[in-house]
This record gives sequence, C-alpha cells and structure tokens, in this order.
Amino acid sequence: MSPLGEVHISTTTYPLYDPAFERDACGVGFIADRRLQASHRMLRYAVRCLVNLDHRGAISADGTGDGAGLLTQVPYRLLARELETRGIPAPSPGWLGVVFAFLPNDDPEPARSLLNAALEYEGLQVLHWRTVPVDPAVLGTAARDSMPRIEQVLVDAGPDVSDVDDLERRLFLARKAAQRTARAAGIHGFSIPSSSARTIVYKGLFTARHIEDFYRDFVDPAFETAYAIFHQRFSTNTVPSWERAQPFRMLGHNGEINTINSNRAWMAARQVDLRSQLWNSRTEELVPLLEPDQSDSGHLDNAFEVLVRSGRSLAHVKEMLIPSAWENVADLDPAVQAFYEYHAFLSEPWDGPAAIAATDGVTLMASLDRNGLRPARWTITPETIVVASEAGVNPIEEGNATSTGQLGPGEMVVFDLESGDIRFTDAVRYSLARRRPYGEWINTQTAYVQDPFDPYPDSEVDTAALARVFGYTAEERRLVLAELAQGRLPVGSMGNDTPLAVMTDPLPRLSRFFHQMFAQVTNPPMDPIRERLVMSLRTYVGRRGSLLEETPQQAHLLELSSPILSGADVDRISDFKDPAFRSVWVEAVFPAADGAGGMRTALGELCDRVGKAVDDGATIVVLSDREVDPDHAPIPILLATGAVHHHLIRTGRRLRASIVVVSGEPRDSHDLACLIACGASAVNPYMAIDAVRALAEAGQVDEAPVVAQENYRSTVEKGLLKIFSKMGICTISAYRGSELFEIIGLDEDVAVQAFGFAHRRVDGIGFEELGRAALDRHALYTEGEEDPGGFYKHRRGGIPHVTSPKVVLNLQKAVRAGDYEAWETYLAEINEREPAVIRDLLAFKQVDPVPLDEVEPVEGIMRRFSTAAMSLGALSPEAHEALAEAMSSIGGMSNSGEGGEDVSRFGTPRNSAIKQIASGRFGVTPAYLGSAEEFQIKMAQGSKPGEGGQLPGHKVTEQIAGLRHTKPGVTLISPPPHHDIYSIEDLAQLIFDLKTFKPTARVSVKLVSEPGVGTIAVGVAKAQADVVLISGADGGTGASPLVSIKHAGSPWEIGLA
Repeated sequence: MSPLGEVHISTTTYPLYDPAFERDACGVGFIADRRLQASHRMLRYAVRCLVNLDHRGAISADGTGDGAGLLTQVPYRLLARELETRGIPAPSPGWLGVVFAFLPNDDPEPARSLLNAALEYEGLQVLHWRTVPVDPAVLGTAARDSMPRIEQVLVDAGPDVSDVDDLERRLFLARKAAQRTARAAGIHGFSIPSSSARTIVYKGLFTARHIEDFYRDFVDPAFETAYAIFHQRFSTNTVPSWERAQPFRMLGHNGEINTINSNRAWMAARQVDLRSQLWNSRTEELVPLLEPDQSDSGHLDNAFEVLVRSGRSLAHVKEMLIPSAWENVADLDPAVQAFYEYHAFLSEPWDGPAAIAATDGVTLMASLDRNGLRPARWTITPETIVVASEAGVNPIEEGNATSTGQLGPGEMVVFDLESGDIRFTDAVRYSLARRRPYGEWINTQTAYVQDPFDPYPDSEVDTAALARVFGYTAEERRLVLAELAQGRLPVGSMGNDTPLAVMTDPLPRLSRFFHQMFAQVTNPPMDPIRERLVMSLRTYVGRRGSLLEETPQQAHLLELSSPILSGADVDRISDFKDPAFRSVWVEAVFPAADGAGGMRTALGELCDRVGKAVDDGATIVVLSDREVDPDHAPIPILLATGAVHHHLIRTGRRLRASIVVVSGEPRDSHDLACLIACGASAVNPYMAIDAVRALAEAGQVDEAPVVAQENYRSTVEKGLLKIFSKMGICTISAYRGSELFEIIGLDEDVAVQAFGFAHRRVDGIGFEELGRAALDRHALYTEGEEDPGGFYKHRRGGIPHVTSPKVVLNLQKAVRAGDYEAWETYLAEINEREPAVIRDLLAFKQVDPVPLDEVEPVEGIMRRFSTAAMSLGALSPEAHEALAEAMSSIGGMSNSGEGGEDVSRFGTPRNSAIKQIASGRFGVTPAYLGSAEEFQIKMAQGSKPGEGGQLPGHKVTEQIAGLRHTKPGVTLISPPPHHDIYSIEDLAQLIFDLKTFKPTARVSVKLVSEPGVGTIAVGVAKAQADVVLISGADGGTGASPLVSIKHAGSPWEIGLA
C-alpha cells in the first residue's frame, strides 16, 4: 500500500460537482442522567431533544430528511432479551459488544462474512446477527431508495480480553479491518456506524420527528440508556447519504472544518510513521487513519476515535485537535500554555466553526472551537445535564434547572459517566496540563530563531539580472513594494480586467494561476483585525514525532514567530550544529542548455535529491533559486515546493523534514500564501527584501532600510492573516499544506505531481510550456529590459486590459453622441480582442431563430435587467441616482449596494429597488428596508470575497456619513462576517425575518464563484431564498486590497457551471 494509505485525492472531477464540496450545519447536543441510571425515560428525553431541534435541519421536496440520529449507551436489556429468546446466554453487562452495520441490499452476505472474519480474528465470538426493526414507510423517496439493510452483530468478549478498554480496541480494529477488506473487494454500500461495547449509533436519512417511527427499538421500554448524543443535520448536498448522517461513532459535529485539506494531507503523512507502545506491531492496522470518502465531520470523528483508542481521554483529544486560542493570551497559566504549545508540535489544529458533543462511553463532552462560532447552551438540573445548540430542547427538565449558561470560545463541559462529576473548562485544562512536564520539555528541547534584517545590499547575487528574470516591474515597486515598506497593504479600486494567467502572453509567475478560496454562508470568514487574539503565525521547523506518543524528543524543534525569514534567519537555520536540525541546501534551477523539457527532468532529480538527503538525516530542506546564473534557469519555486512536498508525502518521508524556501520570485502576500499552502514552513523572499531596502536607500520610501524591511515583513504577515482568515482559518500551521486554492490553467500532470490537494476544474498548460516560459524569462539575465508591467494599471506595451482607454473612449463617444459607427467600433474592440476570460472561448449553439411573434415584448425582457451593486460612496450621488432612475424608466431594478440611501429617494424613480444588506449594516434602517422590492443579503463580494466592504475616509462625505451613521472622514470597513450569520441556519433565520418584515419583497443572496459554490447555493435555496446570485471574481469596487482584487475567487462561468 502507498504511504498515502487509502486517502484518495481526486485532481479532476467531471462534471464540475464534487462530493467534497458538500457542507452541513445542524443542531447537536447531549443529555445525561446525573445519577448514572439507565432508563427508557432518558431515551424519551433524548428523542424529545432531537425533535425540538428539527427546525435546524432541512428536508428535500420528496420528504427526505438531511439526516438525524442518536448515540446512546448500548441498550443491554433490549439486546440481552433478544439473545435469551434465541436460547443464547447473554454476556455480562459491559462485555456485550455491538457492531451496527449498514449492508448492501442486493448482496449482503460478502459483507457479513468479512465482518465475521474480522471479529473472529480479534478473538471475539459472534453470537447473533440481529435485523433492526424499521419502518421505511416514513421515509422520503430518495431516502427509501438508498436505504441500506440495517443489522446489528452481537459479540461476546473472548477469554483473552483483559478489560473493557481492551474489548473496545479489538472492536475498533475489527471495524477498521472489515471496512478495509470491503474496499479492497469492491463491496459498496457497506459501512459501520458504531462498533463498541459501550455506545451504539442509530441514524439515517429522516427528519428528527420520524426517528422513533423509523427505528422501532425506540418505542420498546427495554431500550434503556443513561445518556444520549443527538444530532439533526442541515446539509447543502443534493445526494442522500445514510453513512454521512450523524452522530458518528464518537461525536456529533455542528460546523465545518475549514482546514480539512491540510488535516487530510498531514494525517496521510503521519500514518507512515506511527509508533505506540499500546499498539506495538499493530500500528499498521490503524491505517488509513482517515477513512476514504468521508465528510470533514466524519474525518474529525476518525481522528478522535484513533487517538482515544490509543490512550488519550476525550478532552485531551479535543484540546489537541481543536485547541483553544492560547498563543496571544498573556494571562494563561504557564502549565496550560506549555500543554498547548507541546501539542502544537504533534498536530496542526482542525480549525473552523465547531460545536461538538462527543463520548467514548467513559465521559461525555461538549465543546466549542477557539472562536465560539456555533451555539452551545447548557442546563443542569437535579437529575440531568443537557447541552444543546439552543435552550429549551427539553422544557420539562429545564424548568427545574439549578444552573444554566452557554459555552464560550474554546470552552467545554465534561460529564464523567463513572463518577457523575461535572467539570468545566479550567478544571479540565489544569488536569491535562499536569499530566506531563510539558513546560520542562519545551524549555530544554525547543530552540527559537528570529534575527534582524541586514541593511546592506545583497552582494552575492546579481540583483538587476534576477529582477529581470523574476519579472519585477517599476509598477510593482511603486504600487506594491513601496506600500508594504511603509506598513500599508496595497489598495486599489474597480475590478480585475486583465487576462487569466493561462491567457497572458508572456506567461506570468505560477502563483497567478492560483485563485484564493474563501468562506461563505456555511461558515464565516474571520476578522483578522478584531479577532487578532485568536490568530497565529507561529511556525515550527524540524522532524515531527509520532502522533500517538508523548516524549521530550517531540519538543526538539525550531520555533519561529514568523514564517517570513531574513537572510540572517536563513544563515542561522543553515548553520545549526545540532544534528536534529541538520539542513540540506538544494538548488531549484535547471541547465538552460537542456531546453524546456529540462525543467521537468530537473524537477524529478530535485525530488530524488531531497528524498535521499532526508534518508541521510536532513530535517530541514532549503529550496533555493539564488543559484540562477547565465547557464541556469529557475524552476518556478512554487512548482518546486509543491513537487517536493508531495514527493515526501508519497514516499513516507514528509514528517521527517521541513521545507524552507529561499527565492527571489515571491514578493506579495499572495505569493507567500501559495508557498505556505503548498507545504513550505518558512520563506525568505530575498529579492523583495532587497528591493525594499533599495527603495528606502533611494528615498522612494520615507523609512530607514532596516525599518522598511521590518515594515515589509509585518505587512505581508498581515496580508497572510487576511488570506487565510478569508477561509475562517486562524493559525498558519492549520493553513500550511492546505492548498486552499483553485488552479485555473494548469494540466493534470502538473497538478498531480505538485498540487494534488488543490481544486482544479479547468485544464491548461503543462510542464513543456512552463519550462519554455522559464527559459524565456531566463534569457533576460544577460540582456534585455524589465517587464513593462501593466498588471495593476493599463500601460502601453504591458499586460492588456479588457477595459483599455481605447475601449472606454469608443464607448463614451458612442453613447454621448449617439454615434452608431463608434458603437460598432466599440463592439469590434470587445469581440475581436484576444481571449482574456473563459467566456471568450464559448460560442452560442447555432439554432433556428424563434419567430418574433413568440418572443415576449421588450418591456417584459427589460424587467429582468438589474444593475450591479455599487454603494453610494463607491459611486458619486449623481451616478448612483442616475442608475436608479434609468432602471426605473425601463422597468428594471437598480441595486443600492451597501451603505444606505437618502430617504428623499424612496417612493420616487430615484429609489433603488434592490436594497443590499451587508455585514456592516451601514444605512440599514426600517425605512430603507421598507422601500425595497428585493432584499439582497451580501455574503461575499466579487472584488474581495471573504472580506467586508471598504470605503476610504476621503470618500466619507457629510452626506455619506449621515447615511451610514458615522463621522465624515472616517475610513469604513465592514467586518468579513455578518454578526448574526455564522451558518446556513443563521442565514435561514435572516431570510425568514426579512420575509416577515415585508412579505411582498423577494430575498436574494449574493455569493461569489469558487469551488463548491453550487453546493452552497443548494443550501441557500433550502434556506428559502428566492434568488441566488453568483458573482465572478472580477467585480468592481470602490476600494479593495490589490491582492484580493487580483487573486481571490473564480470566474463566474465556472461557478454557474
């Protein structure tokens, strides 16, 4: 088996839908008897709690629910009675194992046989296969058609089983083996919702209110439990899946794991180097750690399960995988901080909004992610403890509450199922922190690196020649590097009208083929300014230890406060004498004489050299293009980084070494984010750093050279935070290796070798073209001029713009003078230019024209016209009103954009029929809403998806300040998320409220194109939106970071497809 195990990554999916795009939100919680007495009454309470969360789920048109279920104590009395009626002696309580199985309907026998064999291999005795009594009549059509055969295997612990924990591990291994064998045999429709002597899961594709109608066990008084986890799903996917209903084997999850790409990649890397005294030689049987074809929640459950079965407590695993924010908390107990830091050496966070209810049958736990982006309210009564997504799920019991509250960011509550103790966050953390001397291990093992910048020119390379090779332009120095050197993120306006990277001649640097992804609707983007406390750039370099062990050696790493390195940082890392930090310097160049094909050959040799160096003990791989000279061209550093990253994963070496990049190619935060997302631990952008120094020396930046360099680093750090916060990610360790981009314009060969986890739906160029482009740029080393630029603003001889001055001039001439000839010239300019976007490659099918008498009148067609949303402020008052009046005159609708509108326009032709509601809620008043024919909830904006609206202070006039209820001259930045929309059910609530406020108005939701936007649109439709608008990434704006304008989001053509 490959070191990747059975974690399958698809690089291309046709059609453009991919099950990996599926999202879900839900209601979740647990209830338990504080006296620890199993009873049927407690089951009835659990069912009631679940039913009372029914509104947090969704239902398809045919009546198929998105999924619901209960995780309970094994109902011993019910199952013992079943055995006794068949003359089979029941094992003692605690020694009866139950495997709950979903089997193929057409031929279940092969699955039964292999499960029997797996159980027997573990020394367990199969007592009976029980058919679970169900009533399919209550299901919707799709659920009924996809319903598996549902059976339970009742198992007796054999004589070799030492205790219940041993029995749990054997049932776990049997389950893993059975599913692994089934996949190898091509058996489909087989899954195991639970396999335990303590817990059991009943779930399926029904709504909460139908669970006891479907599972007839629930109405049997012999079904007794002392606790239950309940879960109701709201899914955006359109394909029913019994397996993905929740709870899973250990947990129910309300939320979304934004970092799931990197979590899957790193877990695949870890599974080839597992060591554990508990498992000894059986660690290979834990593979794959993450089962293939599971949702993000399913993979989180897999991770919890393997870590709990390997000896950690449930709370320990939670604080390891979903840690609280600790990096910037000054008053955190030192022992607790050391606990978190040590576990950061073992695992990156599984980051994203999460409310979790989990149990291993020993403890019950409810917890929230570090941001607290899902609700969890708790109630303690004399007899019960209840935690749920909302209060009131069990009103009879909750009426007797002795204490109530809600969990905050990173908090948890743990109920001990053996002692009945209830512990909250601090008590749990202090207990965990004192398990090992984590602080001592860190103090004696961990080294720290962060050195100052050098104020002198980089004399070891020909910077002028390399500037030509790496495509530096005067425009880039002025608009990007000079701004960064002064501590400002570069900002622009309007939209992106330059060609896609693959359609640009000459081809640009590789990072421009990468389009940033972002969160919308099902999870919120983060606010890196207001939420800085939970954000972290802390980086670790060196060899990583086994996930299943805790030893002092696992703390023997280099710690960096920033992933952006100075030259002195690189020298220090390279010169460490400690063999644990042995580095190898690998040149990412190829002989120019070898031609374009030589690049691919050199890339393969580079990967082989790295692999051998790691085998020889290197723990830090430095990929460098400083060796570019007249005879050697650079391998695109992003390609080299991605290829080495994937080569090390494929060959089982990835956790033995970190990748440090030393390159002249990256300069802005997007370039750096691409490298880190493709596996780099740290980057030294030596040419950008030297360019900033040169700007300061030349007086083009009003800072001393070293200050300018420090400003550059701190500002690109802010840019990095902004980029990964768009995805709702808080830590760079969770972002590293995620490849959270859509690649547009690279072929499958390139993607498979270097970017196998990234989304890619449109093909393009391959190694040959990339090699040729590298040689073309390299030819400038000895002679030639710098690239003229034009990427950010139109420049003669530079990168073309769709809305060039000539195009604009012809349009103005045509409309101002009514000059039809000028109009024809304008059309010719547009239609005959070189392709710049995907739609330029599309053509209408030739069909017979529809007779004119069958075509609706012009007035009917124009009613469907609407303007794009542009706020008063982005547009002048005159332009804003002119658009509204023009659309009113033709029966169309203008869109106000965010920011409000003067009440004097309401009820007149100057009124914007579509009123936008954005995250800042600027100008949103009852009168504003009352004047709308359509409400538009802006979840994302084409020019800066994952960020809020931005209006520079100089545009905030008296009038605009009055409409937005602020002061003139104050820069206004809307937060990335809506304060009341953190999930799909929150959006459904706002839609409901707006329709209640004005039932005659439509509600639309604005999204931006990215992989999976169609799946999100399904969820928006389920939330009862009337219209879903999918914008492209090239949308206009009054102000937006240049990195977002140019690199965030995807073309609308792909989104609609």
